[in-house]
Amino acid sequence: MQLVGYEPSGRGSMLLVSDGDAVEGRPLEAGAELGYALGERHCAGTIDDDGGHVDCDRPSAPYCEFHTSTWVCARCTGTCLKDEMDCYEEHAVYVAAFAPDTFKVGVTKSRRLETRLREQGADRAAHIHTVSNGRIARELEAEIAERLVDRVRTPTKVASLAATVDESAWDDVLTEFDVIDRFDFDYGLGLEAQPVPETIASGTVVGVKGRLLVLETGGTTYAVDIRDLVGYDVTVGETNRNLQSSLGSFG
Repeated sequence: MQLVGYEPSGRGSMLLVSDGDAVEGRPLEAGAELGYALGERHCAGTIDDDGGHVDCDRPSAPYCEFHTSTWVCARCTGTCLKDEMDCYEEHAVYVAAFAPDTFKVGVTKSRRLETRLREQGADRAAHIHTVSNGRIARELEAEIAERLVDRVRTPTKVASLAATVDESAWDDVLTEFDVIDRFDFDYGLGLEAQPVPETIASGTVVGVKGRLLVLETGGTTYAVDIRDLVGYDVTVGETNRNLQSSLGSFG
């Protein structure tokens, strides 16, 4: 079997597992048990239009050059990089907060705003502009990104897992905008200490925040970037690796 992808829906994330042809989604619900030991890692191939898995044995992971898809719009700053602009749907510009004090500007189609915020694992967010197309949205984003970040790395998101948003700093950031709507997310993790970063696929699911999977095993809580699991061959069973434990596991 191979871990070939994931669906970070925010409300019902899934790990995609292939047995060589068929792809099965394993829900990552709180309390669920995962029991996969990681083996070799290689390209996860692709999932075809019929939902079947097309295998690839190239060593690059999670995807090789032939199975890596690049979304050109992610690099847009207002000057369209396509042969012809096609993003004429209404877009939202937002500011997302990651505890305690990382604030990110971003854009998405208006109909996907809340879903996109949950996919990123935002703690708070504010919808600050609604515009008629993606070009205008990217222009605004590029302007605001001169003052705020426009991407948040995984270590910063791991550090936010047991933290709370700095209310004063968040309020200060929003003073320059006419806020249209506000969002406050709770992922139900209930963590009192920051989990240990690790790459494993066995343990009891505590919850999912964006693409961070929180697992508990052996008295220690771990934070796993789900994308780092993609491409691994797996067998059923607990990991046999030596894992770093939290101090609390020795209490």
